[in-house]
Amino acid sequence: MPAPHVSKALLQFVDDEMLRAPLLFNQVLEGTLNGARMAMAAMAPLQRATMGELVQTVQTQQARVADYFLRSLREQVTAELLHQAPQALQKPNRPAALALVDEDQVALDVELSQTIEIVKSTAEFELRELQTYISALVGDPDVASDHNPFRAETFARALWDAAQALSLSRGHQVVFVRHAGPALAQVLRLSYAAATSRLEAQGVEPAAYRTVILPSGSRRGGHSGATTFSPDLQLIRQSMPAPVVSQLSYEGQAPQPRRRELWVDIAHGVTNRADRQSIELVSRLFDAMIADERVPADVTLLISRLHGPALRLTLRDGSMLDQDKHPLWHFINRLVYEAEMAPDAGDPERVQLLKTAQATVDQLTSEPEQNAGLYRWAQDRLESFLQKRLARRLAAVASHIGALQKLEDKLTAGQALPSTMHGTLDVQQLDTVPADLFADPRRVAPVQASAEEWLDTLRPGQWVRMFLQGRWVQPQLLWPGERREIWLFGDGASDATWAVRRGALLLMHEQALLKSLKQRSIVGSAAAKVQEQVAAAA
Repeated sequence: MPAPHVSKALLQFVDDEMLRAPLLFNQVLEGTLNGARMAMAAMAPLQRATMGELVQTVQTQQARVADYFLRSLREQVTAELLHQAPQALQKPNRPAALALVDEDQVALDVELSQTIEIVKSTAEFELRELQTYISALVGDPDVASDHNPFRAETFARALWDAAQALSLSRGHQVVFVRHAGPALAQVLRLSYAAATSRLEAQGVEPAAYRTVILPSGSRRGGHSGATTFSPDLQLIRQSMPAPVVSQLSYEGQAPQPRRRELWVDIAHGVTNRADRQSIELVSRLFDAMIADERVPADVTLLISRLHGPALRLTLRDGSMLDQDKHPLWHFINRLVYEAEMAPDAGDPERVQLLKTAQATVDQLTSEPEQNAGLYRWAQDRLESFLQKRLARRLAAVASHIGALQKLEDKLTAGQALPSTMHGTLDVQQLDTVPADLFADPRRVAPVQASAEEWLDTLRPGQWVRMFLQGRWVQPQLLWPGERREIWLFGDGASDATWAVRRGALLLMHEQALLKSLKQRSIVGSAAAKVQEQVAAAA
């Protein structure tokens, strides 16, 4: 049952689209089969025979394939409405038996990601336009998020689930997805356009066409602060107004009682213009950080408690305006980042993180003498907690690590493992799918040295973003094998773990399906927002 907050208009839209889904998939199958038959004309005899087997199987098992597709689509859309992971993608509550992810498994992910990109590039305009209408259905006039439950990723995963209904080898299934991708993209392009037309005919006003005038001329929920550019705080301070204590507001904006209270309390008796500018700047920085919708609410609460101490600190510590070096800003940035990496509010480790942060903030706010040393202590305490958290997780998967180390020893000793594709990507296996049917994502060219160098820079505790098993995840590197052939990653949102071979990681990196996660500077984003406000008021 959908969550209570889901609008009736969105539910009606979903129901209408699901009623049309069977016809949509029939059109996809028709386009896939037509494309496969046309491709067969240019194939060698063995390839043509293999493709003919695939076409024949799809035709005879069409009802079964369609059932798999529709079931997957329905499950994913329902999970989207409930803001949950689909059943097929849900992760276990406890570490389960590990499966080794190798190059063959990653080749499937590469295929899936390419299908997603084909849909997005083919139906780019239609997707964007439909998004504005669906945003209107859910009451998001600024199109702040993508509320469309029928995304390219959803259909691509449903297509792969449909392929697994075929009673053929995994290689045949991959070929089916490859040929179905372009057909799916063309059908979805028309489907998205038709859905937009139906919503328009119902009188739905697209969100992007609305004009919302807000104070200072910015749009609510905008992303002007979403930038890697971090303005120089010293330069911003020089352009800041230096309000006196008696002023109730600043720059024509509405009074802000809490901010004004803090400002008046700290600035009382401060006559130096530069000091008043510093107080005003730091106060606005905290206003911007607290208003940043990307920061979890429980973390925002902790940041807000540092507002007053930071205002006192700025009068004693000139290095406060060096956001790249001062420990206060480092502490805030690190806390926000680690909380974002563990998004589940009920996760015991996240709860413990926030408890540690709260105790640290309690200590900081109780100190009458504010200085940089306090925040270096806070920074060290947070890092110590993170190291202990990593150690706890390693202890929880110690048995897995022991087994993986033995497996790595066998691999490096030349003892080959069976392919996860059961040989269907091997050239020698002529009884399955010939390798030249594939535009091999592993490529014949050697992996670039840059990928090797990047992988060698990874250290336990670092977070990465990877496309694995059909979805994007943000895991933490827990353990690289002694010979760095097998790497163990732990999901940030659950206890799930993945053991991945080095070659698979190199392939993912080469295909832009794996990268390091750079810690976002919440302070830098706030500085950019303040700079924008000052420029607008000038």
